Order: sequence, then C-alpha cells, then structure tokens
Amino acid sequence: MHRLSATLHRQSGVVSRTQAVAAGLEDHDVRRLVRRRDLTPLLRGVYVDHTGEPTWQQRAWAAVLYAEPAALTGTSALRAAGLRTGGSDPDDPVVIGIDHSRRVMPQPGVRILRSRGLEARVQWNASPPRLRLESAVIEVASAARRDLDAVALLIDTFQERHTTQARLGVALAQHPRIPRRRLLSDVIAGLDDGNGSVLEHGYLTKVERPHRLPRGQRQALLANLPGRRDVLYAAARVLVELDGREFHSLTRDRYADLERDAAAAAAGHLSIRLGWGQVFGTPCRTAELVGAVLTQQGWDGRAARCPRC
Repeated sequence: MHRLSATLHRQSGVVSRTQAVAAGLEDHDVRRLVRRRDLTPLLRGVYVDHTGEPTWQQRAWAAVLYAEPAALTGTSALRAAGLRTGGSDPDDPVVIGIDHSRRVMPQPGVRILRSRGLEARVQWNASPPRLRLESAVIEVASAARRDLDAVALLIDTFQERHTTQARLGVALAQHPRIPRRRLLSDVIAGLDDGNGSVLEHGYLTKVERPHRLPRGQRQALLANLPGRRDVLYAAARVLVELDGREFHSLTRDRYADLERDAAAAAAGHLSIRLGWGQVFGTPCRTAELVGAVLTQQGWDGRAARCPRC
C-alpha cells in the first residue's frame, strides 16, 4: 500500500487499477490487497481504501477514474465547487462528462454524458477534475425545471462571489443553442444592477399579459413624488414595485422601501411589492392576487386563466 499512499491521499482514498499498475503493482498484488480488505471495489477497476460507506467525494473520484479521461459535470460539478444552489444531493448519481467520440459502459450510480469540446472546458487539475464552474452553471440553469430555479442559480453564483458577470457571459457565448438562452442572457446582463429589467420583463410576459390584466404604465412618475415606479395602473391607483435584489433586508433598503410605499399611500396609491419568487415561481397565483386588488380598486375586469393555470 505504501506505493499507492500518495495517490490515495491525493484522491480521497480512491485509486484505479491502472494507477496501481503504474505504481509498480501486479494484478495479483491488487487482488491480494482486495482479499485483505486494504482495498474495496467501488466501480469496475476502481477501489477505495476502506470497507465502509464511501463519501460523495469518493464516489465522485471513482466515477471520474472509471471513465478516465472524464470530469464531473452538471450538478455534480456544482456540488464539487461548493455551490449551495443547483448542486446534486448526496444520493444522486454522479454526473460525469466524456468526449463525444468515446463509448463507456454504464455503471451503477454514475450518469455519463458525451460532450463536444469538453477538453477545453474542464479544470483537469481540480480534485476531482470537473467542468469549469461557469460552464456548469450555464448547463444546469438551461436544464432547470423552472425559470425561477435557473434565475436563482445565476444570481446565487454571482452574489456568493463564485464568479463574475464577465465570466458567465463568456461561458454563455460558448453555448449558442441551449434552452432559455434569452432568459440567461438577460439575467447575466443585469447582474450588476439588480436585474430589475429582467424582473420587469418577467412580470409583463408571465403575469400581466398572459392573464389579461390591464396594461400598466412602466417607469411611471407620480406627481410630487420622487423616483419612478415600476408599474402603474393609473385608473385603479395601484402600483407594482418589482424588487430584483436577492437579499433585501438591509436597514437602509427596508427604510427606502417603506418610505416609497408610505409616500405612495399618502398620495392615494396602493403599492404591491413583488420579487423573483412571485414573478417566476408562482406567476399565475400572483396574477390572481394582483387582479383581485385591481378589482377592489375599481377595475371592471378579472384576471384570466393562462395555459399554465
């Protein structure tokens, strides 16, 4: 085992048969180590240096070594990078990428994806090798179950300082045909300014328009009140304020919000404040509530059902 100690230490206690042979062991040496339980098979031709339940990190190393050259990709790459949003759960299959020209037999607990141009997008010196963070974020966001999940992943990755707006933009440019490309491009473009424009567009296309709410006036000015309001329903004297900040709890921010709402109320306007969850997560419920408020304020219509309702 001493000839494998450096490799085992570097790879979280996991080693491949190929690496063992390169270190000078013969096949019968590997079989003896397995009989003595110094090594335990994890996947075909890959071993771990104990008999207990492997950790996620060890499962990840085993998957990469089994299909070598391979790298963690998708949600597994995000988990390895330490992201709190978008990563895999401990019991999920480990997702790895290989070059599109290769064929690798499936293994239990491993999902194998074939990809073009993988070589240039991988951090081969990472432990274990994984897709570069920005590429993984773009791929996972494009395949997310909901638009809200895609938006949250981009914003969280940026706000937690795992990457920059510029690097995400470069990564997106490498994926010209992925789903949600327009949404991802808009969110990335607005990362430095709170994504207000993206949220406003989402309110128009997911809440107001498909549910046949009256068309609100955008960036409206109210007499004798400072600042522009995101959406004004003038006839009903209702304002919709769209809060594009992920965390909106600082004292100065809360004070500014309350001051704007109080000033609007003093001028005879009712304010509704909405965030990402209401617009991208539950747009139909949001339309129902906004429609009910407008009706109470004198609108003679009602929110319609859309195909998603």
